[in-house]
Amino acid sequence: MSIAQTMCTSFKVALLDGEMDFSSNTNQTFKIALFTSDATLDATTLAYAVTNEASGTGYTAGGETLTIATNSTSTDTTAYINFSTVSWNNSSITARGALIYRSSGTGNNAIAVLDFGLNKTTANAKFEITFPAADKNTAIIRIA
Repeated sequence: MSIAQTMCTSFKVALLDGEMDFSSNTNQTFKIALFTSDATLDATTLAYAVTNEASGTGYTAGGETLTIATNSTSTDTTAYINFSTVSWNNSSITARGALIYRSSGTGNNAIAVLDFGLNKTTANAKFEITFPAADKNTAIIRIA
């Protein structure tokens, strides 16, 4: 099993098909779910599924809803989006990676895979994901 940090190919197709809307007036909901090291998540991941999803105190299957922090373009040709920090308070969780996906509409479409590099564990503490700076070089989702 492996987790590879990437933007999912199905997300790129959904963008071209006009199925994704990250604007502030959208009715779409985006979530992040945590996964164990037994998961296989990579560019071919099509959708969120509970197989090998993390579990534990303070964690609910399906993960947490994300809040869009930045949706912008740089002065060159890069468009990017970033999310606010997300956390699971007072949790006991072990996770190796995460999947960002669209939970509204049909299909729970995969957007991006995050690889933590190793298992991250909490024991009755806050499990937190802080996204990188929102700019053309580091935002979690960038299209150049």
